[in-house]
Amino acid sequence: MKILITNDDGIKAEGIKLLVELSKKYGEILVVAPSQEQSAKSHCIEIKKGINVTKVEEFEGITCYSLDSTPADCVRFATYGLKYDYDIVFSGINRGYNLGDDILYSGTVGAAMEAALCNKKALAFSTKYNDFSGAVKYFDMAMEYIINNKLLEKHNLYNINIPPKVEGVRMTRQGDTHFNTKFELEKNEYYQRGEPHFELELDKKDSDICAILENEISITPLTKDRTKYF
Repeated sequence: MKILITNDDGIKAEGIKLLVELSKKYGEILVVAPSQEQSAKSHCIEIKKGINVTKVEEFEGITCYSLDSTPADCVRFATYGLKYDYDIVFSGINRGYNLGDDILYSGTVGAAMEAALCNKKALAFSTKYNDFSGAVKYFDMAMEYIINNKLLEKHNLYNINIPPKVEGVRMTRQGDTHFNTKFELEKNEYYQRGEPHFELELDKKDSDICAILENEISITPLTKDRTKYF
């Protein structure tokens, strides 16, 4: 299997280094990742200016490119620039959950969504903020569930969140983060801040957020089709 690895935390991030190591047993790897952090860039692409691409030696024995653009553009460059015929995109591992509403903002998920637009399979991986312990311990558990249940034969795109402590795996839907958004003024600039209220999802057992709160790996099938069917 040919695996294209990218992320939104940047080429130097701990999460992508971990993902490369964990993925080696699953296939041949090519890395194309942003040169700088691109968090919350969603599915953004650059169409107004040129994109600088640098071949780097970031991971021993693995071909690796760095782009001064977004995660989605990394997938696009691999597909249309390098014409790399990969089988699947592994995006992440993000240093914070991508759950509920955050799926819409996530550059990690945006890269996976771009792969789906390229008619490829994709898995977006995220874990608790600045805590990769769960990913280290349970990445293979998530992959075994996906492989054993033939999920990639049923659908091309999944969002996966791994908590530090895992008691099982749950197929989920996108939940609601119940985020309390605030704009706070500091030195003549506004900052977007706030906090999620995950506890409001505890009674919704099929929610990705509820799964994480109950110490289960959340696997959510996503779709590029935004149509609401009646």
